[in-house]
Amino acid sequence: MTATMLFAAGAAAIAVLAAAADAHARIEIQFWHALSGPLGEKTAKLAADFNASQNEYEVKAIYKGSYAETMTGAIAAFRAKQHPHIVQVFEVGTATMMAARGAVYPDYQLMADAGEPFDPKSFLPAVVGYYTTASGEMLSMPFNSSTPVIYYNKDAKKAGLDPERRLATWPEVEDAAKSCSPPAIRAGSPPNGHPGSKSRIGRPGTTSPWVRLRTASVGSPPNW
Repeated sequence: MTATMLFAAGAAAIAVLAAAADAHARIEIQFWHALSGPLGEKTAKLAADFNASQNEYEVKAIYKGSYAETMTGAIAAFRAKQHPHIVQVFEVGTATMMAARGAVYPDYQLMADAGEPFDPKSFLPAVVGYYTTASGEMLSMPFNSSTPVIYYNKDAKKAGLDPERRLATWPEVEDAAKSCSPPAIRAGSPPNGHPGSKSRIGRPGTTSPWVRLRTASVGSPPNW
């Protein structure tokens, strides 16, 4: 699973935003993210829809490169006192952000200070667990989460597989792969010399897969 979360940067920045809102000024909120392609388009639409729904705030959704580039860029910007108000960070960077005391505004504290109703239990436990302290305090807001998805060609029956039988475990996937793969692959040699091809159950003599494993993000169509 790949999951990302949104960190609010700096309590002082949030306080400034609140003061500006009280003065009825439309203020800009910089949101740095690492989503390109269809996910980037959806993120831009989220910001545009929010901006059109009210006249106090304007969210600027800014693509900052890969997950690692976005996180390191935000850290450098914080040190230079030019950080964004919100930044998307992937799960691998969770520990870094959790340890950056003073650099982020913990989500549970932000919601409490703003008087906003907030129930961490409304999120999937597997997702929330990435961003919650041992004492149950949620430090960031889950934004998008990806998980492996398996799909298959129903012509798999030609390879001796039952197209109506769902492959529910990894051992079952392995057994299916062995049953419809050429002898060289069954012996352990990856097709076409590509180690990464283990995610494909191949049709003998072709590069077309019977079954393919891909990663799709919740809330967006898979980019096959």
